[in-house]
Order: sequence, then C-alpha cells, then structure tokens
Amino acid sequence: MRIETKLAQIGTKKARTTGSINFPIYLATAYEHIGGVSTGYDYARSSNPTRHILEESIAMLEKGDAGFACSSGMAAIQTIMGLFSQGDHLIVSMDLYGGTYRLFEQVLNRYGIQFSYVDLRDIKAVEEAIQPQTKALFIETPTNPLMHVTDLQAITRLSKQYQLWTIVDNTFMTPYLLNPLELGANIVIHSATKYLGGHNDVLAGLIVTKGDELSERVRFLQQSIGATLSPMDSYLLMRGMKTLALRMERHQANAQGLAHFLKEHPLVDEVFFPEFDPNSKRILSEQAKGYGGMLSFRVKEAKLVQPFLEQLQVFTFAESLGGVESLLTYPATQTHADVPADIRQKVGVCDRLLRVSVGVEHIEDLEQDLAQALQRSEEIVYGSESK
Repeated sequence: MRIETKLAQIGTKKARTTGSINFPIYLATAYEHIGGVSTGYDYARSSNPTRHILEESIAMLEKGDAGFACSSGMAAIQTIMGLFSQGDHLIVSMDLYGGTYRLFEQVLNRYGIQFSYVDLRDIKAVEEAIQPQTKALFIETPTNPLMHVTDLQAITRLSKQYQLWTIVDNTFMTPYLLNPLELGANIVIHSATKYLGGHNDVLAGLIVTKGDELSERVRFLQQSIGATLSPMDSYLLMRGMKTLALRMERHQANAQGLAHFLKEHPLVDEVFFPEFDPNSKRILSEQAKGYGGMLSFRVKEAKLVQPFLEQLQVFTFAESLGGVESLLTYPATQTHADVPADIRQKVGVCDRLLRVSVGVEHIEDLEQDLAQALQRSEEIVYGSESK
C-alpha cells in the first residue's frame, strides 16, 4: 500500500465495535481490570487507545518497530536522551535548532552528557570526532536553518562500524519524503507540531525506533518520564496527518518556486535550498523523494531585515514551521536566540539570515508579497531613489 493511502486511512477501520470512521478520543485516565485482568490499558500515562493508534500509525509510516507520542518535539528528544548516562558523548549536527542546542548545553551538560558539534557532511570530520565514550550521532537533515543535507547511508555505515546509535530528526522531510530507518538509522524523532500536524494547532512530538530491545528501552523511558501526548492532541495530530501527502506536494512546489525567485533578487545575497547545492541535490535524489518545503536566505545587509519583516502582508513573522500558512522566522532573535552570538556567526546563522516555512497559498501571492516587502525595505533603508 502506498504512503498516500496509508496517510488517508489513519485511524479508519479501527473502531470495530461502533464502526466509527474516525477513531474516538478516549479521555479516561484509568481503566477497569475486569475480572482482575488488564485489557492492555491501565493508566493514561502508560497507554491510551487514541494515542496507541497514532503511535502505530507513525511506526508504520516510518517503517519502524514501535512509535511513541510525546507532549512536544523537545519532550521526544528529552525522552531519547534518557538512553544516555553521565560521561556519555554524542556527535551532533553543527547548525542545529536552537531549542535542541539549549537542551543539550544548558540542561543535559549539567548531568555529565557531552556534545560535539560537527559538520556531518564531512564523514572524515565525524570519524575524527568519535571518542571512546561516544554513544550516538544526533542528526538534523536538512539542518535548521542552513538546510545542510547529511548522507544518511554513509553516516550510518560509520555508526555501525563504531557501534553507535544514529538518531535522526526527520521533522523537515517527514516520512512522506524520507525514511531514515530504512537507511540504517536506529531512532527517528519528529516535532509533529510542524508538518505532521500541519495546521499550527497541536503541540506534539513523535519517536520511532528500530529493534525490539531499543523499543522496550524507549517504552520504559516514555512511561518513566511521562511526557506523553494527550488523547485530544493525538486525535488532532492524526487528523492533520491524513492530508500530509497533499500538503507536502504543495509545500515543495511553492518552496522551489520561491527559492528560484529569491535567488534572482538583487537584495538577496544567498539562498539555502537543497536544489542549489550539487552535493545535497545528489544525496536527496538517492535517499529522499524531494527537497521539502523549507528554505533560508540572506539579505544584502542586516539593516534590511526589520523593515522587510514589517512590510509583510501574506507571510506571518512567527517562530514555527510546517503549517499551511507561510511563516518567516528571524533565527538570530527567535529560534536560535539561545545560541551564543559567536557560535551562531561561526556556523553561519548570521544577522542577515531569514528562514522561510513555505505554505500552501498561491505561489504568485507569495512571490508578490516578498517582492513588495523587499522593495519597501529598500526604499526605507536606502531612500526612494535607490534604484
């Protein structure tokens, strides 16, 4: 069965007692042990019927052995970090979502877990970063926000050579475009708030694991940490996932169109989109079904940023991504504000960089909005005679 059909059929034919097309929302926190025997549901933190259908669905879509639904993407990462102990070391994508960096550096570091940030496109550099206490690689691909693409087949070969786990944040690509577990990864995580939910109305995180032993360890952590997804949010997430295939096709088409538009604009210095990097383009042609719906770009001067953002009419200046609405983010003050300025500059997240989550609106409206905002910002900064 093709993924488009799997997505559309999430939750159907599951409520056999009533025949309900959509799986119901079970709000109970405790379940009766009839005759002293558990039905498989005991307490809502451990398991919930609505959440269970979601977890089965994401495991199927990612081609893994078990799925786990958490209260946010960061909760999913925190749950996975429970696999590691004091003294353990992880190798991490160099330009990384600021919230993940904050968790690693300001929380988990205090518990004695160490992190090295490496350009994972450079396999030699990754191998050189491996230490005796290294336990895993944590990968964003494409990275947030510079859209660097990691060759997952090459990186997982290295991981297996050194008996390391490979953890892949698949938020940007989604299982519609990429299945990291099929390429050798051990764990996939999602901020399901983003493309999987797709409507900026549900906060959720998902984990998918490969292998029975690893799955049981993560199940134990999910129960112990307790950052599980509510039944209502599980239902909303499944409802959003049903249209993922349709949305991702439009996101991609619009992102590609906007990337080419911005690349030719005189006020834009550089566009970060996988199609424009030959190596990224080659890798994605081998491991994925497209480029995704995200891009970033640098304007000529940092002083253009504020007036540009103020002139936007269709785009919304906001921090999230993956919804049907187009959002524009300024990483320096939003998503990566917790990354020290010198580190941001070193990895390329400079004060001229803007990140775009391209929505499903009409492409001409999106292009016209960016064009007029860039033109007005030019007039404001340089004067009306700038041309």
